[in-house]
Amino acid sequence: MATLILVRHGRTTANASGTLAGRTPGVRLDSTGQQQVARAGARLAQVPLALVVTSPLERCRQTTRALLAGREDEPPVVTDRGITECDYGEWQGRAIKDLAGEKLWKVVQTQPSAAAFPGGETMTAMQARSVATVRRRDAEVEREHGPHAVWVAVSHGDIIKSVLADALGMHLDLFQRLHVDPASISIVRYTESRPYVLATNSHEGDLSWLRPPADTGTETPAADTDAVVGGGAGPAPAGAAGS
Repeated sequence: MATLILVRHGRTTANASGTLAGRTPGVRLDSTGQQQVARAGARLAQVPLALVVTSPLERCRQTTRALLAGREDEPPVVTDRGITECDYGEWQGRAIKDLAGEKLWKVVQTQPSAAAFPGGETMTAMQARSVATVRRRDAEVEREHGPHAVWVAVSHGDIIKSVLADALGMHLDLFQRLHVDPASISIVRYTESRPYVLATNSHEGDLSWLRPPADTGTETPAADTDAVVGGGAGPAPAGAAGS
């Protein structure tokens, strides 16, 4: 049961100007976005990473480089189109304030499973490819690095929301109830029983509890992947033996 850390790219010039960037090339982080990503990188600095997967768009690749700057380890970085931004088609590059007046806007807000962007993709297709990608990558990481491995996917707001909705067992029509800010961290752990959502839209806080436990030579008991009645004891405190 490897652990997936979902990181949205930092704020961009398009975010700041109220433009739907979509897959427009050359969209980069602004100064605020760079500061946001630096804080996220500091939170991740003490967490060993088995792999980093990034969307091919420049703002995600820029975020990935900043997240990994100054780390002692050098996790492999791969690009995967499966977690690239939604194809918004003719909506791409338009002002959000103008799009809010379109009939499709209400569909996106209230029934995204029925939303198809003109000249682009449907939101159901977006979720299907993104969920399939992270679940496949997660299984690969666990096979190669073991059940305590931690990896990162750097992606986009709607992509991360769709992955979280799937992990929470939410219908896509409810995914607008989730919020994913620039440079925020969300955490999912997939098991044979079910996915567990450990954090969403997180900006602050120690993440050292994600460090793999000391290798005792024993396998994780199957019961440890089940939900503990009453809530359980949680992760070992930072600095505790075996943490």
